[in-house]
Amino acid sequence: MSAPLPRQDHDSPWKEALEWRFPEFMALLFPGIYPEIDWSKGHSFLDKELQQITADADNGRRYADKLAKVYTYDGLETWVLIHVEVQGEPEADFAARMYNYHYRLLDRYGADVVSLAVLADASPSFRPQRFQRGRWGCEVDFRFPVAKLLDLDARWAELEASDNVFALVVMAQLKAKQLDDGYELKRWKAHLTRLMYQRGYAKQQIIELFRLIDWMMRLPDALEREFLDEHYAFEEAQHMPYVTSAERFGIEKGRQEALKEAEARIKEARLEAKRETARNLIETTNLDNVTIANATGLSEDEVLELRSTH
Repeated sequence: MSAPLPRQDHDSPWKEALEWRFPEFMALLFPGIYPEIDWSKGHSFLDKELQQITADADNGRRYADKLAKVYTYDGLETWVLIHVEVQGEPEADFAARMYNYHYRLLDRYGADVVSLAVLADASPSFRPQRFQRGRWGCEVDFRFPVAKLLDLDARWAELEASDNVFALVVMAQLKAKQLDDGYELKRWKAHLTRLMYQRGYAKQQIIELFRLIDWMMRLPDALEREFLDEHYAFEEAQHMPYVTSAERFGIEKGRQEALKEAEARIKEARLEAKRETARNLIETTNLDNVTIANATGLSEDEVLELRSTH
């Protein structure tokens, strides 16, 4: 007997995981780049800058993209653009999107940009690594480093033995993509969450990891209750009551707040894209307010306000 799984949300936990453990992510999935970054100077995420160049990319798909600012050992600022493809079906235009985002950042901000792709999909043959286009001797050949998570499945024992905390995130993603039966996913979810305790992680690390694994590996309600009961019993046996019922409530509340915050950012980015289009039309054409409002989806009052402040 099998148990069908609820709809999984992978992009939101990936975004949180990248913000939570970005250096560990780079060390595990891009080990050739990790030592080139001067981590002592810190890193920061440029959400506003990324929103500015992706606001018009609403095509019905959701992406776990992040833009980070890091520094090289010679003191140069470098922007690292991470694209995470976690959809069930590979995207035919993925390489083109990689190029478009890269070019837009370079054109708009003039920063050094390094684009990296993480392919968390379940298709072994989906491996875009370059975007090419050209005619009559005028050519674009854009190549980017790729980490294919399926390749790590063959190194599962290494992941289980790794002291890199991000290995658990990758293992959770692999099982969430590979399994479609709730009972089997519940078994692996229990195994991965118990690894946290075996590795001796601190309480806050366990809570954060639990939240991410729980988010990636969603179970049917009945199995979720069974998993939690078993997990609470395990914690009591280990004398480590970290993920209590109250903490679980906080995790769920945090997830909902994160989703609302992400939706608000997307809504504001789309609105700003409409405003930018309206400003361009006001500046470069003689169109009236009604026409501009119809073209952009803004109200006439909003167009009038933009024109008055232009």
